[in-house]
Amino acid sequence: MNMQPQAPATAGPPLWGLCGVGFLARASYGLARTPVLALFAAALGAGPEAIGLAVAMSTVTGIFFKLPAGMVSDVIGRTRTLLLGLAVFAFVPLAYLWVSSFQALLAVRFLHGFATAIFGPVSMAVVVETAGTRRGEALSWFSSLTIIGNLISAPLGGYLITTLSGGGEQRIAHFHVIYGVVAALGMASLLLALWVLRTRPGGADSAPGDSLAGRWARFGVGVREILLDRRVLLTSNMEGVQNLSVGALEAFLPVYVVLVAGLTAFQAGLLWGVQVAVTIAAKPLLGARSDRTGRQPMLFWGMFACAIPFALIPWFTAFPVLLGLAAVFGLGEALVTSSAAALVADLCDAGHLGSAMGAFGTIYDVGHASGPLLAGVLIGLSGDQDYRAAFAAISLLLLLAALAFRLGVRMPVPTQP
Repeated sequence: MNMQPQAPATAGPPLWGLCGVGFLARASYGLARTPVLALFAAALGAGPEAIGLAVAMSTVTGIFFKLPAGMVSDVIGRTRTLLLGLAVFAFVPLAYLWVSSFQALLAVRFLHGFATAIFGPVSMAVVVETAGTRRGEALSWFSSLTIIGNLISAPLGGYLITTLSGGGEQRIAHFHVIYGVVAALGMASLLLALWVLRTRPGGADSAPGDSLAGRWARFGVGVREILLDRRVLLTSNMEGVQNLSVGALEAFLPVYVVLVAGLTAFQAGLLWGVQVAVTIAAKPLLGARSDRTGRQPMLFWGMFACAIPFALIPWFTAFPVLLGLAAVFGLGEALVTSSAAALVADLCDAGHLGSAMGAFGTIYDVGHASGPLLAGVLIGLSGDQDYRAAFAAISLLLLLAALAFRLGVRMPVPTQP
């Protein structure tokens, strides 16, 4: 089998332009978040609990508004909705320039969360519509590039705050400068989108002559179909549960590596970096394969490829072994995430694609937000900081989700060459 990455079928400006839009948007949002946000909150006098609330606030927005955003895009059109989300990326960061209290920071974080709440599901719907039959590959390229945008933002934020403060005390004015850069990146994403989408009308998702009343009528039918379709919900749940394990690993892998395994913080960072790098590299290849051979087997076995190394991590302290387990987990994540959203798109009617991606994104956010909380509770209940029982319990959740998916989602496997 030829495993060389191939350009998706519509590899011209529309798809690769959308990838560029996603890269800039996620770089903007990531710069606003890590590590700048926690340091900004601390500079405003916030304690640990308040800092955690500030970091989580934008995810709360996504949990409640991703589904409505996707639904609205089914009614008024993807282009209009997508540009609305990108306008939030571009203009809401300017509000950080007037933040001088923690309460104001929370309010701006909540508003900033509308950027990804709108952009996330709608951009995925646009990518699916652009990709044709190669949606798994296209979504994987798009996702990989947005992850890279997130990755570069963290060191950029650290560099900017260190440079502005000269290694000394961090002042509020320093953070205002950084959020000016956040706004500039968001504006660049919006301008690029205006160019990429210039030939795509705002109502491109509707049939010619279709009235707004007619779209609203189909909207209600579509919402009911999506929310009552067990296949859509079980498939979305696969990525939600898998993302729960990612959130748990993100929060507690560094703690385990440093405090239990006795390794360095640098080695903890390398473990996370290897996991992310494997995911980014493998997703486009696996997405293309899912287009050819079917998505269900990759999703099912991908959950096992995540669950097994996740459960084994707290049984080892040797860095080479942990490195291998992190790499296998990254491959499992790529197997799941390269197929889940594409399968949801396969399962739903084109007119309800935004609603389906919204439901998918909501479950994804719930999983990511729940991971650190569930892992923390399970580790705390052990009484002696036992990571083994906690990680095993979360791994069991992944396997149960995989079995539920196997029983509840049955589709013919494509026979494309």
